[in-house]
Amino acid sequence: MTTLLHDAFAHHIWATERLLDACEALTQEQLRAPSPGTYGPIIDTLRHMVGSDGWYLTFFREWDNPLREDGPGGLPELHAANEANGGAWTAVLDANQDPDADLVEEGEDEQGQKWKFHAPTAFRLAQVIHHGTDHRSQVCTALTSLGLEPPGIDVWDYGEAMGRTREERSTQS
Repeated sequence: MTTLLHDAFAHHIWATERLLDACEALTQEQLRAPSPGTYGPIIDTLRHMVGSDGWYLTFFREWDNPLREDGPGGLPELHAANEANGGAWTAVLDANQDPDADLVEEGEDEQGQKWKFHAPTAFRLAQVIHHGTDHRSQVCTALTSLGLEPPGIDVWDYGEAMGRTREERSTQS
């Protein structure tokens, strides 16, 4: 089953992949350069963004996150994790017939106090998209501060790349 969310998540994974591709040309120094006003160096931001995608998946299914945010993974590991996350998000969306269902997390804090957190599925899915967009923007800012042109990764770029958007003009006789 295809839903409106499939396009949103397909763009989310595609845009991250384009950004990872663009970062392949960077030196280790550029990947690790400080970037004031952002999450941090490009490589740390990318690890956080892709790693968080895997963590968000755990709310919807059993998932062995392929990337630890604090791990040593470089761009090859980020590409692989992003691809795995993309397939998992498609499966989640295919299986989720009621996106407004309430998901409840339960846990216990360090003092033994039990807690529950209620949030609609749609809120959680929106957070995944928002989180990725926010951090991709920060990586683009970091690339610009290095004097580099970031790749086009907005929804219109995605639509054009996938052949989903086009302009037609009528001819005047």
